[in-house]
Amino acid sequence: MHALYEEAGKFHAGRILSEAESSAQIELDSGKRVKVKAANILLKFDKPTPAELLAQAAVQAQEIELDLAWEFAPEDEFAFADLASDYFGDHATLVQQAAALLRLFEAPHYFRRAGKGRFRKAPAEILQQALAGIEKKKQLQAQIDAWAGELVAGQCPRPVRDQLYRILFKPDRNAPEYKAVVEAARATQTAPLALLQAAGAIDSAYQFHWQRFLFENFPKGTGFPAVTAPQPPEDLPVADVQAYSIDDSATTEIDDALSVRGLGSGQVTVGIHIAAPGLAIQPGSALDQLGRTRLSTVYMPGHKITMLPDEVVQIYTLGAGSARPAVSLYVTFDEATLEIAASQTRLERVPVVHNLRHDRLDHIVTEPWLADAPLQPEGAPPELLALRSELAFLHRLAKHLKARREVVRGKPENFSRPDYSFRLDGVAGDEGPRGDERVEITTRRRGAPLDLIVAEAAILANSTWGSWLGELGVPGLYRSQASLAPGVKVRMGTKALPHAGIGVASYAWSTSPLRRYVDLVNQWQIIAAVRHGRTAALAAPFRPKDAELFSILSAFDAAYGAYNTHQANMERFWTLQYLRQNGITELTASVVRDNLPGGGVLVRAENLPLVLPALGAQALARGARVRVRLGEIDEIALDVNGTVIEVLADDSDADSAAGEAAEDDEPIAGPIAIAVDVNEADAPTAGGGA
Repeated sequence: MHALYEEAGKFHAGRILSEAESSAQIELDSGKRVKVKAANILLKFDKPTPAELLAQAAVQAQEIELDLAWEFAPEDEFAFADLASDYFGDHATLVQQAAALLRLFEAPHYFRRAGKGRFRKAPAEILQQALAGIEKKKQLQAQIDAWAGELVAGQCPRPVRDQLYRILFKPDRNAPEYKAVVEAARATQTAPLALLQAAGAIDSAYQFHWQRFLFENFPKGTGFPAVTAPQPPEDLPVADVQAYSIDDSATTEIDDALSVRGLGSGQVTVGIHIAAPGLAIQPGSALDQLGRTRLSTVYMPGHKITMLPDEVVQIYTLGAGSARPAVSLYVTFDEATLEIAASQTRLERVPVVHNLRHDRLDHIVTEPWLADAPLQPEGAPPELLALRSELAFLHRLAKHLKARREVVRGKPENFSRPDYSFRLDGVAGDEGPRGDERVEITTRRRGAPLDLIVAEAAILANSTWGSWLGELGVPGLYRSQASLAPGVKVRMGTKALPHAGIGVASYAWSTSPLRRYVDLVNQWQIIAAVRHGRTAALAAPFRPKDAELFSILSAFDAAYGAYNTHQANMERFWTLQYLRQNGITELTASVVRDNLPGGGVLVRAENLPLVLPALGAQALARGARVRVRLGEIDEIALDVNGTVIEVLADDSDADSAAGEAAEDDEPIAGPIAIAVDVNEADAPTAGGGA
């Protein structure tokens, strides 16, 4: 005697070895013996064999027309044998009964299960909906197959092209466009990005990187809604200073300016004046929400996305020709020793008389010119000549402040590598580059006098205000670093902790409130400290242990990291363009890291902002100078490799270069991360400044 039974949604058949009232011992063809509940046994038979019955029933089940079976089925609950009798006749065979069971079981949209071997036919309207859904799935799968076929043939369907960035970076695994790419990638055994490139989905390498950045960070676009720019308070006193800013020519958000009073008196007061949007923009306001959404201005060669609307920036930027609202830090120094005698913070309007542009003045404002009053460089503007003595004092002060920080830091800061500036020909207005512009890359020595003046002024203000907030118990957003030991990173927090990398007791970004949201938050806290003094902790917008402050910190960290990565990627893109445009196939570089996987090394170009892997220099120490032949440039992956063709005489300080490399944690662009996973088992049919 044999039995057909159901177990865990599957049908099995085997020989009955023994039976009890509630169960039976059954031996399967494999020799395995199982205990089966009596309620699960649906058919008992002598012939054919279990295997033959299942095989014959499976074939005949496919011949049963479901629409016809549904018509035959009674309205009430029924057993599979009853339907077999209605469909095949009163004397339905064992195979026909088993076939009816299998067919009913595999068609839940026609027949609902009501128990072991029992069913109820679905209502007509539910059946029609189910059939329509099945047909829709068939059509959708046909569309997926068609799109996949086009991709395999080297053509990109428009719907796939329109979803390019979502498919690659934030895929909806249920989307047909995504499934088509997965199917085509599997069929061709090609990486999704390479497949889409070959199919012509990417028209422009620059637009690929730009649109990807917008997709991930500005999905609603970069425009601002209509806002009313708040005016500053009218009762601010006007400072008795003549201030001037120092920025590059592209800067429109002028956050900071300087002033000097008392030269020759023995006591010199330096004013560090910071644009004060925090005097009018209120926490929780519509403008605050805009700033909190963006968190920072985004910079890249030839373009930027500002944190605040231009109409707001124009009210508060420290442009020359008027008195602008500012939070001013006045620090009085002994003119001879440069020791600090006193400091004070004020809320005021500051007359700004000059906006100096360092990219036009660096060749004039040199250490020899600052040290030699009679020296009159050619082309020096009159306003610069009038400021020579003030700039000379500020430069002397900056060198003193830097040296004092280096004592705390434990070693000198390394300014051996230059900064690089990018200029794109033909970029005009706010639209940004197309990606095919001619690019010029120029260098600017780190630590140039104007650069050093601005940097040390910012460090002085950020560290002074950070410590002051800490003394008053007013929380802020700080940057700190426990030590200079390898692997110890700069972190953000709400407590005034030392920053070993800079060499200060605390460091709160406060000098760029038009460009960074954390600076605006800290400015609100500083304004409260000016107005309320010792009780500022109770009056400040953000109190100690304020959960909102931690939320801002976390969001800023993520956004700022993404923006910096995009800036680095775009600078690398334009550097690769520069190589291509100028036909550069070889360059001189120095080794910054050895023993890369595969036996290569990492080298840094001497005259370009470019780091790349190179083969053929495994035995070279860090700092060794080499000549590198460049390989093929991949503008999508932002990748270029090299081969060392010559080891050059080392006339540089290898130890210094090695130390610089060890401290340098600049991002090195690599292959673009793609979210499409062609190996997932359910991909084709898944249910889812300073």
